[in-house]
Amino acid sequence: MENWRHVWPVETMCRVMQVSPRGYRSWRSRPTSRRERTDLKVLAHIREHDRLSLGSYGRPRMTMELKEAGLDVGERRVGRLMRINGIKPVRTRRHKVTTDSNHHLGVAPNLLEGDFAAPAPNQKWAGDISYIWTSEGWLYLAVILDLHSRRVVGWAVSDRMKKDLAIRALDMAGRLRQPPGGCIFHSDRGSQYCSHDYQKKLESYGLRPSMSGKGNCYDNASVETFFKSLKAELIWRHSWPTRRQAEAAIFQYINGFYNTRRRHSYLGGIIPRPSAPDSCRVLLGART
Repeated sequence: MENWRHVWPVETMCRVMQVSPRGYRSWRSRPTSRRERTDLKVLAHIREHDRLSLGSYGRPRMTMELKEAGLDVGERRVGRLMRINGIKPVRTRRHKVTTDSNHHLGVAPNLLEGDFAAPAPNQKWAGDISYIWTSEGWLYLAVILDLHSRRVVGWAVSDRMKKDLAIRALDMAGRLRQPPGGCIFHSDRGSQYCSHDYQKKLESYGLRPSMSGKGNCYDNASVETFFKSLKAELIWRHSWPTRRQAEAAIFQYINGFYNTRRRHSYLGGIIPRPSAPDSCRVLLGART
């Protein structure tokens, strides 16, 4: 009634809703309750953290953020306020196949065998290639994650999905982390990763190659999860006129949010802290 009182007469709405005009006027003049004041305070924090999280947080992670800010709230209250005010993560999808496994190059065994846990940094890495649609055409993105913290340690973009794209992401990760010998690098069976040049580059960094089973996306689920988060929290929410604009937004997402502020469900909702080699930021890679 309060929302529609400028459209419909109050007396008419009271009659339809079977309430008295006097009761409605009494409700309007009643002071705001303590619970309502607290809800407004919590809602203000929810809106701010929704903005900072790029609109990606649902009820559990939002509750963690508010508790860390010093608010005594539970998930039910946070969920109620988010639902009433239309605050929710957005999910949508566009698909394009990027794995070209129809080749005769050598394939490495699956050393991870579905175990994506790593007790320390630089023991297990995983990489993959995905895509972003722009008005100029497809932009391809190669990333490498450290499976200990799920941090992006290397990435590169290009308008072509060639082996040099994957190599540039690997070079960034290698220079940044300087991994010890024996670190596993896991990928799919795409021709970019099976190429002789890429395998030689892995050998130069002392990395042990590992590859998913043919056609099994679950064998590289950690990187697929990153791509899903990137697209749901950034890419699918905007249209991208140019590849350069998409690249700049990805750079900001990785360095300004994913690696530094985002709460990761895999880590129990905590924000990953950088290890010593990550004291410098992942720099913007060159494009081709």
